[in-house]
Amino acid sequence: MSRIIVTASTRLELSELLAATSASALPDAGHVPLYRTEMRGTEILFALTGIGKVNAASAVTLLCERYAPDLIINTGCGGAFAGAGLAVGDLAVADSEYLADEGVRTPDGWRGLDLIGIPVYEGRGERLFNRIPLDREMARRALDCATVGGFDTVLGPFLTVSTCSGTTRQGEELLRRFPGVCENMEGAAVAQVALMYGVPCLEVRGISNMVEDRDLSRWDLKRAVGQVQRFLALYLAQVADNRPGMR
Repeated sequence: MSRIIVTASTRLELSELLAATSASALPDAGHVPLYRTEMRGTEILFALTGIGKVNAASAVTLLCERYAPDLIINTGCGGAFAGAGLAVGDLAVADSEYLADEGVRTPDGWRGLDLIGIPVYEGRGERLFNRIPLDREMARRALDCATVGGFDTVLGPFLTVSTCSGTTRQGEELLRRFPGVCENMEGAAVAQVALMYGVPCLEVRGISNMVEDRDLSRWDLKRAVGQVQRFLALYLAQVADNRPGMR
């Protein structure tokens, strides 16, 4: 039986999927709250990792070791960068992830991990510093599925940060470091661990806010997580039928 693991940092980001799939809690999943369902012969596990890179990496490592997934899908909300063509309530699909905080603050400004010369990942002929690749063909198929389903969706690089950008100025600084359409707090960690275990990884997020001077009156978290979960219900059914990109 094929196995998919869907991860998010909070229950709100998975609550509609848990209800829609009638997933039930697994009692002995360690420190990661985990829920299980089955769809057309495919087992689907939903995992609540907690916020941030450390929680995400710890949870996904445990899940890969214990459950050997065929596909990991990381989801939740995100902030859209200016010029990305995204609005609140839209979806963003990652074709790559950047560790946007890891680096060196020099007298000449911020520099990435390549300045130190120590990669975060080395294997399969690759030395990776800040950029973590995702399966672009899988991302493209997800984009096509979302478009056909009527979701306004953009494909592009995501930036993972430890400190959310609460100012327009900070967002502009991040874009000077790396290209990006969406900011989040877990994606690069999930992608890196998945890469280490050789598991295909897809990341799709609902846009809850723009990366600008922080103004919660302009946010819509409920709409963002609702839209992305409705899309994932559609996508998971497609994967269960066709198993695209799975081993």
